[in-house]
Amino acid sequence: MGPTVFALGLRNRFRGITVREGLLVRGPAGWAEWSPFAEYTRPEIDAWWASTVEAATIGFPAPVRDRVPVNVTVPAVDPERAHAIVAASGCRTAKVKVAEPGQAFAEDLARVEAVRDALGPEGRVRVDVNGHWDVDLAFARLRELARFGLEYAEQPCASVPELADLRRRFARAGVEVPIAADESIRRSGDPERVVAEEAADIAVLKVQPLGGVRRCLELAERLGLPVVVSSALESSVGLAAGVALAAALPVLPYACGLNTATMFTSDVTTQPLVAVGGEIGVRPVVVDRAEGWQAPVGATRAWLARLADVPGATEFVRSIGEPSGERGDAT
Repeated sequence: MGPTVFALGLRNRFRGITVREGLLVRGPAGWAEWSPFAEYTRPEIDAWWASTVEAATIGFPAPVRDRVPVNVTVPAVDPERAHAIVAASGCRTAKVKVAEPGQAFAEDLARVEAVRDALGPEGRVRVDVNGHWDVDLAFARLRELARFGLEYAEQPCASVPELADLRRRFARAGVEVPIAADESIRRSGDPERVVAEEAADIAVLKVQPLGGVRRCLELAERLGLPVVVSSALESSVGLAAGVALAAALPVLPYACGLNTATMFTSDVTTQPLVAVGGEIGVRPVVVDRAEGWQAPVGATRAWLARLADVPGATEFVRSIGEPSGERGDAT
Protein backbone atom coordinates (compact mmCIF):
# COMPACT_ATOMS: atom_id res chain seq x y z
CA MET A 1 0.00 0.00 0.00
CA GLY A 2 1.02 3.62 -0.38
CA PRO A 3 1.86 6.19 2.30
CA THR A 4 -0.65 7.06 5.00
CA VAL A 5 -0.37 10.14 7.24
CA PHE A 6 -1.18 10.14 10.96
CA ALA A 7 -1.95 12.92 13.44
CA LEU A 8 -1.79 11.97 17.12
CA GLY A 9 -2.84 14.34 19.89
CA LEU A 10 -0.49 14.86 22.85
CA ARG A 11 -1.71 14.84 26.45
CA ASN A 12 0.68 17.70 27.25
CA ARG A 13 2.49 20.21 25.03
CA PHE A 14 5.89 18.79 24.09
CA ARG A 15 8.59 20.42 21.97
CA GLY A 16 6.09 23.22 21.40
CA ILE A 17 3.52 20.98 19.69
CA THR A 18 0.18 19.46 20.68
CA VAL A 19 -0.23 17.14 17.67
CA ARG A 20 2.45 14.77 16.32
CA GLU A 21 2.27 14.00 12.63
CA GLY A 22 4.08 11.51 10.46
CA LEU A 23 3.81 9.17 7.53
CA LEU A 24 3.41 5.39 7.51
CA VAL A 25 4.27 2.92 4.76
CA ARG A 26 4.00 -0.85 4.61
CA GLY A 27 6.64 -2.86 2.80
CA PRO A 28 7.59 -6.53 2.53
CA ALA A 29 9.15 -6.50 6.03
CA GLY A 30 6.24 -4.71 7.70
CA TRP A 31 5.16 -1.24 8.77
CA ALA A 32 7.56 1.71 8.87
CA GLU A 33 7.35 5.36 9.90
CA TRP A 34 8.79 8.60 8.50
CA SER A 35 8.25 11.54 10.85
CA PRO A 36 10.96 14.22 10.80
CA PHE A 37 9.82 17.28 12.73
CA ALA A 38 8.42 20.18 10.71
CA GLU A 39 11.52 22.35 11.16
CA TYR A 40 13.84 19.70 9.69
CA THR A 41 14.76 19.95 6.01
CA ARG A 42 16.96 18.22 3.48
CA PRO A 43 19.53 16.79 3.69
CA GLU A 44 18.82 16.03 7.36
CA ILE A 45 15.49 14.33 6.64
CA ASP A 46 17.16 11.92 4.21
CA ALA A 47 18.56 9.89 7.11
CA TRP A 48 15.04 9.62 8.55
CA TRP A 49 13.90 8.21 5.20
CA ALA A 50 16.77 5.70 5.13
CA SER A 51 15.49 4.38 8.46
CA THR A 52 11.99 4.04 7.00
CA VAL A 53 13.26 2.07 4.02
CA GLU A 54 15.22 -0.27 6.28
CA ALA A 55 12.18 -1.02 8.45
CA ALA A 56 9.89 -1.55 5.45
CA THR A 57 12.18 -3.67 3.32
CA ILE A 58 14.66 -5.69 5.40
CA GLY A 59 13.39 -5.35 8.95
CA PHE A 60 15.58 -5.37 12.04
CA PRO A 61 18.59 -7.36 13.29
CA ALA A 62 18.08 -10.33 15.58
CA PRO A 63 17.52 -9.31 19.21
CA VAL A 64 19.73 -10.42 22.08
CA ARG A 65 17.02 -9.65 24.68
CA ASP A 66 13.24 -9.91 24.56
CA ARG A 67 12.42 -6.96 26.84
CA VAL A 68 13.82 -3.44 27.08
CA PRO A 69 13.86 -1.35 30.28
CA VAL A 70 12.48 2.16 29.73
CA ASN A 71 12.08 5.48 31.49
CA VAL A 72 8.98 7.60 31.85
CA THR A 73 9.26 11.00 30.14
CA VAL A 74 8.03 13.99 32.14
CA PRO A 75 7.20 17.09 30.05
CA ALA A 76 7.57 20.63 31.41
CA VAL A 77 4.43 20.33 33.55
CA ASP A 78 3.64 21.49 37.08
CA PRO A 79 4.95 19.44 40.05
CA GLU A 80 1.61 17.79 40.81
CA ARG A 81 1.22 16.60 37.24
CA ALA A 82 4.85 15.44 37.12
CA HIS A 83 4.37 13.39 40.28
CA ALA A 84 1.20 11.81 38.89
CA ILE A 85 2.83 10.89 35.56
CA VAL A 86 5.71 9.12 37.28
CA ALA A 87 3.54 7.40 39.88
CA ALA A 88 1.24 5.98 37.20
CA SER A 89 4.04 4.83 34.88
CA GLY A 90 5.39 1.78 36.67
CA CYS A 91 8.90 2.88 35.62
CA ARG A 92 11.83 3.20 38.02
CA THR A 93 13.62 5.78 35.86
CA ALA A 94 12.29 9.21 34.83
CA LYS A 95 13.58 11.71 32.28
CA VAL A 96 12.49 15.22 33.21
CA LYS A 97 12.32 18.07 30.73
CA VAL A 98 13.88 21.27 32.08
CA ALA A 99 14.86 24.66 30.61
CA GLU A 100 11.51 25.05 28.85
CA PRO A 101 11.41 28.47 27.16
CA GLY A 102 9.31 30.87 29.21
CA GLN A 103 9.64 28.92 32.45
CA ALA A 104 11.73 29.87 35.49
CA PHE A 105 14.42 27.64 36.97
CA ALA A 106 12.35 27.44 40.15
CA GLU A 107 9.78 25.48 38.12
CA ASP A 108 12.49 23.04 37.03
CA LEU A 109 13.58 22.52 40.63
CA ALA A 110 10.02 21.91 41.78
CA ARG A 111 9.37 19.47 38.92
CA VAL A 112 12.53 17.43 39.54
CA GLU A 113 11.86 17.38 43.27
CA ALA A 114 8.35 16.05 42.63
CA VAL A 115 9.73 13.33 40.37
CA ARG A 116 12.32 12.31 42.96
CA ASP A 117 9.56 12.11 45.55
CA ALA A 118 7.42 9.95 43.26
CA LEU A 119 10.28 7.55 42.53
CA GLY A 120 11.69 7.38 46.04
CA PRO A 121 15.40 7.25 46.85
CA GLU A 122 16.11 4.16 44.75
CA GLY A 123 14.63 5.48 41.49
CA ARG A 124 16.75 7.11 38.82
CA VAL A 125 16.23 10.70 37.69
CA ARG A 126 17.74 12.21 34.55
CA VAL A 127 17.14 15.69 33.12
CA ASP A 128 16.96 16.78 29.49
CA VAL A 129 18.01 20.37 28.74
CA ASN A 130 17.89 20.23 24.91
CA GLY A 131 20.98 22.45 24.73
CA HIS A 132 19.28 25.55 26.17
CA TRP A 133 21.99 26.52 28.70
CA ASP A 134 25.45 28.01 28.19
CA VAL A 135 28.34 26.54 30.17
CA ASP A 136 28.11 28.92 33.14
CA LEU A 137 24.36 28.46 33.48
CA ALA A 138 24.58 24.68 33.07
CA PHE A 139 27.30 24.46 35.72
CA ALA A 140 25.33 26.53 38.22
CA ARG A 141 21.96 24.90 37.62
CA LEU A 142 23.13 21.31 37.45
CA ARG A 143 25.03 21.80 40.72
CA GLU A 144 21.69 22.69 42.28
CA LEU A 145 19.83 19.85 40.60
CA ALA A 146 22.56 17.41 41.63
CA ARG A 147 21.07 17.23 45.13
CA PHE A 148 18.30 15.09 43.65
CA GLY A 149 20.83 12.43 42.65
CA LEU A 150 20.86 12.83 38.87
CA GLU A 151 21.68 9.77 36.79
CA TYR A 152 22.84 12.15 34.05
CA ALA A 153 22.07 15.44 32.28
CA GLU A 154 21.15 15.16 28.62
CA GLN A 155 22.52 17.81 26.25
CA PRO A 156 22.91 20.59 28.84
CA CYS A 157 24.68 22.81 26.27
CA ALA A 158 24.29 23.05 22.51
CA SER A 159 27.81 22.52 21.17
CA VAL A 160 30.44 19.83 21.62
CA PRO A 161 33.11 22.30 22.90
CA GLU A 162 30.64 23.56 25.52
CA LEU A 163 29.88 20.03 26.68
CA ALA A 164 33.59 19.27 26.94
CA ASP A 165 34.18 22.47 28.92
CA LEU A 166 31.28 21.69 31.27
CA ARG A 167 32.51 18.14 31.80
CA ARG A 168 35.98 19.43 32.75
CA ARG A 169 34.46 21.95 35.17
CA PHE A 170 32.44 19.20 36.81
CA ALA A 171 35.60 17.10 37.23
CA ARG A 172 37.53 19.97 38.83
CA ALA A 173 34.66 20.85 41.17
CA GLY A 174 33.85 17.26 42.12
CA VAL A 175 30.31 17.50 40.69
CA GLU A 176 29.09 13.99 39.88
CA VAL A 177 26.63 14.61 37.05
CA PRO A 178 27.45 12.53 33.95
CA ILE A 179 26.73 14.19 30.60
CA ALA A 180 24.75 12.52 27.82
CA ALA A 181 25.01 13.79 24.24
CA ASP A 182 21.90 13.75 22.05
CA GLU A 183 21.74 16.57 19.48
CA SER A 184 25.55 16.69 19.40
CA ILE A 185 25.46 13.16 17.99
CA ARG A 186 22.38 13.10 15.76
CA ARG A 187 22.50 16.66 14.34
CA SER A 188 26.18 17.65 14.37
CA GLY A 189 27.24 15.75 11.25
CA ASP A 190 30.32 14.58 13.18
CA PRO A 191 29.24 12.34 16.06
CA GLU A 192 32.77 11.01 16.64
CA ARG A 193 33.80 14.51 17.73
CA VAL A 194 31.93 13.93 21.00
CA VAL A 195 34.38 11.16 21.82
CA ALA A 196 37.44 12.91 20.41
CA GLU A 197 36.86 15.94 22.65
CA GLU A 198 35.77 13.85 25.66
CA ALA A 199 32.51 15.81 25.72
CA ALA A 200 30.15 13.13 27.04
CA ASP A 201 29.89 10.05 29.20
CA ILE A 202 26.81 8.60 27.45
CA ALA A 203 25.53 8.56 23.86
CA VAL A 204 21.81 9.01 23.18
CA LEU A 205 20.88 7.33 19.90
CA LYS A 206 17.63 7.83 17.98
CA VAL A 207 17.00 5.47 15.08
CA GLN A 208 15.20 7.69 12.55
CA PRO A 209 17.54 10.71 12.73
CA LEU A 210 20.60 8.45 12.47
CA GLY A 211 19.43 6.46 9.46
CA GLY A 212 18.23 3.15 10.83
CA VAL A 213 18.93 0.42 13.34
CA ARG A 214 22.00 -0.98 11.59
CA ARG A 215 23.60 2.44 11.24
CA CYS A 216 23.00 3.03 14.95
CA LEU A 217 24.62 -0.27 15.85
CA GLU A 218 27.68 0.63 13.77
CA LEU A 219 27.82 4.10 15.33
CA ALA A 220 27.54 2.71 18.86
CA GLU A 221 30.51 0.44 18.17
CA ARG A 222 32.58 3.33 16.81
CA LEU A 223 31.76 5.66 19.69
CA GLY A 224 32.49 3.13 22.41
CA LEU A 225 30.26 4.96 24.91
CA PRO A 226 27.38 3.52 26.95
CA VAL A 227 24.18 3.96 24.92
CA VAL A 228 20.69 5.12 25.76
CA VAL A 229 18.18 4.51 22.97
CA SER A 230 15.51 7.20 22.79
CA SER A 231 12.48 7.94 20.63
CA ALA A 232 11.81 10.86 18.34
CA LEU A 233 8.26 11.05 19.68
CA GLU A 234 6.99 8.49 17.19
CA SER A 235 3.87 6.40 16.95
CA SER A 236 4.21 2.79 18.04
CA VAL A 237 5.35 1.93 14.50
CA GLY A 238 8.36 4.21 14.83
CA LEU A 239 8.97 3.12 18.40
CA ALA A 240 9.33 -0.47 17.21
CA ALA A 241 12.57 0.52 15.47
CA GLY A 242 13.94 2.03 18.68
CA VAL A 243 12.97 -1.08 20.63
CA ALA A 244 14.68 -3.20 17.98
CA LEU A 245 17.90 -1.21 18.38
CA ALA A 246 17.80 -1.49 22.17
CA ALA A 247 17.13 -5.21 21.85
CA ALA A 248 20.10 -5.72 19.49
CA LEU A 249 22.77 -3.77 21.41
CA PRO A 250 25.33 -6.10 23.02
CA VAL A 251 25.16 -4.14 26.30
CA LEU A 252 22.27 -2.00 27.55
CA PRO A 253 23.26 -0.38 30.87
CA TYR A 254 20.55 2.30 31.01
CA ALA A 255 16.79 2.42 30.73
CA CYS A 256 15.75 3.71 27.32
CA GLY A 257 13.54 6.66 26.39
CA LEU A 258 11.04 4.59 24.44
CA ASN A 259 7.88 4.76 26.55
CA THR A 260 6.58 7.84 24.73
CA ALA A 261 3.44 6.24 23.25
CA THR A 262 1.84 7.01 26.62
CA MET A 263 2.13 10.71 25.78
CA PHE A 264 -0.48 10.40 23.00
CA THR A 265 -4.24 10.41 23.28
CA SER A 266 -4.44 7.70 20.58
CA ASP A 267 -2.19 5.52 18.46
CA VAL A 268 -2.20 3.80 15.08
CA THR A 269 -2.57 0.36 16.63
CA THR A 270 -4.82 -1.29 19.20
CA GLN A 271 -1.67 -2.77 20.78
CA PRO A 272 0.65 0.20 21.35
CA LEU A 273 4.20 -0.26 22.55
CA VAL A 274 3.90 0.80 26.18
CA ALA A 275 5.78 -0.31 29.27
CA VAL A 276 4.55 -2.96 31.65
CA GLY A 277 6.49 -2.99 34.89
CA GLY A 278 9.02 -0.56 33.43
CA GLU A 279 9.80 -2.70 30.36
CA ILE A 280 8.62 -2.93 26.74
CA GLY A 281 8.46 -6.29 25.03
CA VAL A 282 10.22 -6.73 21.70
CA ARG A 283 7.60 -7.36 18.98
CA PRO A 284 6.40 -6.07 15.62
CA VAL A 285 3.65 -3.44 15.44
CA VAL A 286 0.72 -3.77 13.06
CA VAL A 287 -1.48 -0.81 12.08
CA ASP A 288 -4.96 -2.13 12.88
CA ARG A 289 -6.84 0.87 14.26
CA ALA A 290 -9.09 2.24 11.54
CA GLU A 291 -10.17 5.53 13.15
CA GLY A 292 -8.86 8.30 15.37
CA TRP A 293 -5.39 8.82 13.95
CA GLN A 294 -5.63 9.72 10.26
CA ALA A 295 -4.46 13.23 9.40
CA PRO A 296 -6.82 15.72 7.73
CA VAL A 297 -6.58 16.32 3.99
CA GLY A 298 -4.34 19.38 4.22
CA ALA A 299 -1.77 17.71 6.44
CA THR A 300 -1.75 14.61 4.23
CA ARG A 301 -1.07 16.66 1.11
CA ALA A 302 1.72 18.54 2.89
CA TRP A 303 3.45 15.32 3.98
CA LEU A 304 3.19 13.78 0.52
CA ALA A 305 4.67 16.95 -0.99
CA ARG A 306 7.48 16.86 1.56
CA LEU A 307 8.16 13.22 0.77
CA ALA A 308 8.42 14.04 -2.93
CA ASP A 309 11.50 16.18 -2.19
CA VAL A 310 13.46 13.22 -0.82
CA PRO A 311 15.54 11.56 -3.56
CA GLY A 312 14.13 8.19 -4.54
CA ALA A 313 11.23 8.31 -2.08
CA THR A 314 8.47 8.65 -4.66
CA GLU A 315 9.86 5.75 -6.68
CA PHE A 316 10.13 3.67 -3.53
CA VAL A 317 6.52 4.14 -2.44
CA ARG A 318 5.35 3.37 -5.97
CA SER A 319 7.31 0.14 -5.86
CA ILE A 320 5.51 -1.06 -2.72
CA GLY A 321 2.01 0.11 -3.56
CA GLU A 322 -0.13 2.95 -4.81
CA PRO A 323 -1.14 5.82 -2.50
CA SER A 324 -4.01 4.84 -0.25
CA GLY A 325 -5.98 8.07 -0.55
CA GLU A 326 -5.97 11.36 1.20
CA ARG A 327 -7.24 10.06 4.53
CA GLY A 328 -5.28 6.83 4.51
CA ASP A 329 -6.13 3.18 4.89
CA ALA A 330 -5.42 1.19 8.02
CA THR A 331 -5.83 -2.17 6.37
